[in-house]
Amino acid sequence: MSTSPRIILLNGSSSAGKTTLALKLQQLLPEPWQHIALDQFRDGLPGRYRGFNSPEDTPGAQGLNIVPTMRGEQALTEIRFGDYGRQVLSGMRRAIAAFAQAGNNVIIDDLLFEAEFLHDYANVLAGIDTWFIGVRCSLEVVNQRESKRVGRFPGTAQSHFEQVHAHGHPYDLEVDTSSASPRACAEAIIRRLENPPLALRKLSTQIAQGANGDRT
Repeated sequence: MSTSPRIILLNGSSSAGKTTLALKLQQLLPEPWQHIALDQFRDGLPGRYRGFNSPEDTPGAQGLNIVPTMRGEQALTEIRFGDYGRQVLSGMRRAIAAFAQAGNNVIIDDLLFEAEFLHDYANVLAGIDTWFIGVRCSLEVVNQRESKRVGRFPGTAQSHFEQVHAHGHPYDLEVDTSSASPRACAEAIIRRLENPPLALRKLSTQIAQGANGDRT
């Protein structure tokens, strides 16, 4: 086993194939890699903090709120995090860093709804080799997959389809699960692991330079 922990950060919309890809990576990589997903922390929320169109100032809105909305004539479903939900996400990222610092390799399965979430990852994972991977998929295929998943509200993936990739920072690698098999995507990521990660390191440097600039 490697003595230096490594992290693969998978970012993409719902139904883009992140979980399937994480499981395939676990099968193909020679060392053990722990799969840690946003869904695991969502499922750990108290039930009253998992809202469905919950009004403001209620527990459902303070945690993770599923909100039907209209964009023009398109009916979509948005995922919104309140103060408690954002606190849980912050704790998740720090728990992942601690897990890796204990010597464990980690595959993160996340949706980066805001640039702030990505910047926080860059900060808390500084010093840990982390490959930032964009998991893409055509909207048509995403919608097809979503329609077959039990408990998924229509239009959820479409509501954040572009949003999760819209933070202006390049990936170490992008894969497309609508044009390549899970094995092919995983093998491409494994080949990328042969070279040092760059994306989060560059972002971390930019954040540090910006903070120094604010103090001058």
